[in-house]
Amino acid sequence: MKKLVQALLILAILFSCSATKNNTGGKSSKINNDTAVEQVKSIVVPYTLENVKQIITKESIKKNLEYLASDALEGRNTGTKGIEKAAVYIEEFFEKHNIKPYFETYRDTFNMEKIIGYNVVGYIEGSDEKLKNEFVVLGAHYDHIGTTKEFNSDTIANGANDNAAGTSAVLEIAKYLANKKDNKRSIMFALFSAEEKGLLGSKHLSKRLKGENLNLYTMVNFEMVGVPFKDRNYEAFVTGFDLSNMAEKINSYTASGLIGKSEVAIKYNLFERSDNYPFYQEFNVPCQSISSCDMSNFDYYHHVDDEVDKLDFEFMTSLIIKVIPAIEKMSNTETKEIKMYNE
Repeated sequence: MKKLVQALLILAILFSCSATKNNTGGKSSKINNDTAVEQVKSIVVPYTLENVKQIITKESIKKNLEYLASDALEGRNTGTKGIEKAAVYIEEFFEKHNIKPYFETYRDTFNMEKIIGYNVVGYIEGSDEKLKNEFVVLGAHYDHIGTTKEFNSDTIANGANDNAAGTSAVLEIAKYLANKKDNKRSIMFALFSAEEKGLLGSKHLSKRLKGENLNLYTMVNFEMVGVPFKDRNYEAFVTGFDLSNMAEKINSYTASGLIGKSEVAIKYNLFERSDNYPFYQEFNVPCQSISSCDMSNFDYYHHVDDEVDKLDFEFMTSLIIKVIPAIEKMSNTETKEIKMYNE
């Protein structure tokens, strides 16, 4: 990214020189470097694979995971000091990358029986006067189960794949889209707590947004995207595959066979077991999860060994980068192309 910005700065300076020359009858004048820098900032960076790779990196993803799935966060159980640390990390990430709070603050707070939970919600306002009133929601749960049965003297269920991986995917996509600055639709980034307690965070936020008459186009949830399949002709699946044309459109937008149909996910009804489902119930629009794990290729679900060292960062980075063109198309098509099959 540094080289790209340097190149754009040179172009801006050359443009400034040309404009100055034209305005002074050929006489040279001092270049205003601040103006040149602002011209660079106003240039929208076009999508290229190289640009994406400079923004979304394995190192950044690994940094997110190593913190969110560290012992210091004690398994990120809702209502604990550990999940508070995770929430602060997400808030600081959003603030650093100029992603605004959707509400008055980043936190969407809800009451549970004896504790308080909170989702962390940011957004990027769309650039199109009409389409900015339509929203694409990108979500993932950032909580986990805290501690569990001891295994090899360890009781902390760090939840690296479940679901620090999905959380990091949303953060990295948010960083990239904030850098682009030209999404026609508004994009909301929702990190949910209390998923492990019955989807309570997403139930609360979806009801709140429905009550506020949010114009939701589609919701894409990221769940357990840290490990690859070894025997499939696709890299990830969407839950609720047969409910909408989301998988078809993602493959079309990415010119690939990236997304497939997991019979295992259907067997275990994974469509109803993650945070996409409350949004589907409230809005009755395509709200589905992207995942690369259907329990057949990961042995550490709700286990203390769901650790960072079990993840494949090369795969995870590649998957996130490959999804980017689909998210961009979702946020920029003139009409709502992703539809329920029963419409």
